Amino acid sequence: MSILIVGATRGLGASLAKQYAQQGQKTVYGTTRSSQGPESPDFPDSINWLSSVDLTSQQAGDTIASHLRGAKPLDTVIISAGYFGTENFEEGPKWDEELRMYTTSSIAPVFVVHRLVQAGLLENGSKVVLISSESGSITLRHETEGGGNYAHHASKAALNMVGKLLSLDLKDKGVIVSIVHPGFMRTEMTKGVGFDKFWDDGGAVTPEEAAKSLIEWIGKLDISKTGEYWAPRGPGDIGTASAVLGEGLPTPLHLPW
Repeated sequence: MSILIVGATRGLGASLAKQYAQQGQKTVYGTTRSSQGPESPDFPDSINWLSSVDLTSQQAGDTIASHLRGAKPLDTVIISAGYFGTENFEEGPKWDEELRMYTTSSIAPVFVVHRLVQAGLLENGSKVVLISSESGSITLRHETEGGGNYAHHASKAALNMVGKLLSLDLKDKGVIVSIVHPGFMRTEMTKGVGFDKFWDDGGAVTPEEAAKSLIEWIGKLDISKTGEYWAPRGPGDIGTASAVLGEGLPTPLHLPW
């Protein structure tokens, strides 16, 4: 079994790479923006690092495919890389920050998946998992949370549409596309934008916990769920879930667009 994790050096992506590698009998590929893989002893030596993969570049998909030339088709591709720059109406939106968020979250995945298909690296039974967020659900946006963070939320909504469209294009090939909210996580990304003050009340989990749930979800994925938007960990960390969808919600939770 072979796994490709796009954005494998930090946060959820790093936890996924480590946990898959620790399972053994799997070929694990991880992308990094740097010219070489991380030297941290925290990463198993068995991870195969694909260097110089920058999702803000239109060549990202070509770079990945070039690294994988001659490799067998991938069983699972997880696109986990992301960027979060905060915005509010009073200070105004941020042009460069918005471009980076949209490009990383919702433009690059199209090019990466397209290139992998064209290179013969995705085939019948392959799974593509797009790491979105409940913040990309228009239905779940509630007045209690207010506005702001335009590009972060909207780029995830755009990623949801990208996932839906890719699922339609790839269904005849038997490629499964899953769009997921992996959980509100205690990462440097959420801390860096000041969301650590919400960690406890918001039920935030560690990247290791989120990765474990996501790996279990991926293991059960089949074509019946392609193109759908799910929260494998359920509604526990989605602050507006009960206000919008009601009480007694199931786990996993099928999210509204």
